[in-house]
Amino acid sequence: MVYLDYNATTPCSEEVVQAMLPYFSEKFGNAASRTHAKGWQADEAVQIARRQVAELIHAEDQSIVFTSGATESCNLALKGVFEVMKGFGNHIITCSTEHKAVLDTCAHLESQGARITYLNPDVSGRINLEELTAAITPETILIALMYANNETGVIHPVKEIGAIAKAHKVFFFCDATQAVGKIPVNVQEEGIDLLALSAHKFYGPKGVGILYTRRRSPRVQLVAQIDGGGHQNGMRSGTLNVPAIVGLGKAAEQCRLHMEEWMSAVHTLRNEAEEALLKIEGAVLNGDLAQRLPNVLNIAFEGIKAERLVSRLNNDIAFSVGSACTSAQQKASHVLTAMNLPQTVIEGSVRLSFGRYNTVEEVRFAVEKIKAAVNELKK
Repeated sequence: MVYLDYNATTPCSEEVVQAMLPYFSEKFGNAASRTHAKGWQADEAVQIARRQVAELIHAEDQSIVFTSGATESCNLALKGVFEVMKGFGNHIITCSTEHKAVLDTCAHLESQGARITYLNPDVSGRINLEELTAAITPETILIALMYANNETGVIHPVKEIGAIAKAHKVFFFCDATQAVGKIPVNVQEEGIDLLALSAHKFYGPKGVGILYTRRRSPRVQLVAQIDGGGHQNGMRSGTLNVPAIVGLGKAAEQCRLHMEEWMSAVHTLRNEAEEALLKIEGAVLNGDLAQRLPNVLNIAFEGIKAERLVSRLNNDIAFSVGSACTSAQQKASHVLTAMNLPQTVIEGSVRLSFGRYNTVEEVRFAVEKIKAAVNELKK
């Protein structure tokens, strides 16, 4: 099977697996055990990983809070800021194309008294910065906008958003799950106050991620969402998953060193597939073609149902209709719907996402299989 669903998850790299293995048995200590060498050994590994992740996003080591992944990080950021700031305001601005980890958390906060403004993108998936600025009120406490969309790959103007947030003294939370490890991310230059990511999106293990929280200018304070032991300076209690954290750190280090080289090759593969698939009658691209991730191809084949295409090819190619969370619920893409695309485009859209282990031969095989299947389904 040719795997073209790297936005859903990536395989652990061999370097990551080898880095993790000793911490399952040989170096099995609890990082919170401060009275013996096994605990010190585990804590040292965690601190190294914290530095490796911080270096990838240009953050301070101590601004990194380890979590079970970006979904938990999004919950901690949104709920944590809302609870600590509710005496100052209750208004949050987000976008209707955000990941469900943000949208569902915002829906929960609405039940707790939050007022949420949902910006709508244009047909290319981009937001209007004037609309963002106009939406800010004296009650606004947080702007929550992703770095890059998981379905279309569209990249938001993050640096400009950060500047708007700072000018209005509003916190800026960025779900950068799809961006980190694929394109440069710099929380300092881009004015990001809180940032979420997951290791399994860039060749690390599943079940581990981080929340970055700015420590000064301005300092971000949160109300913890998990109590019990005061781990990680009280921000997130629970015994640290040392093997996974080590894997996250190693994956971050590998991406920092090799990202440009890897993504250049991936970009070339994506473009070859795109050029070939656009020759199919009725094929159209979704999303902003200039501002998007180098590995994502969201394409519609009008006149067919995407689910039927995926079903026909699921023994040969792994790819998706929408995001993994949307596909699991078998609902139409909320991202493409929010972009106000024609129903025929939404129904015929698939996402191909490429990664560092794909080859030219695989991509050409996948293209021919998709072409043949689309032509068959149109008969």
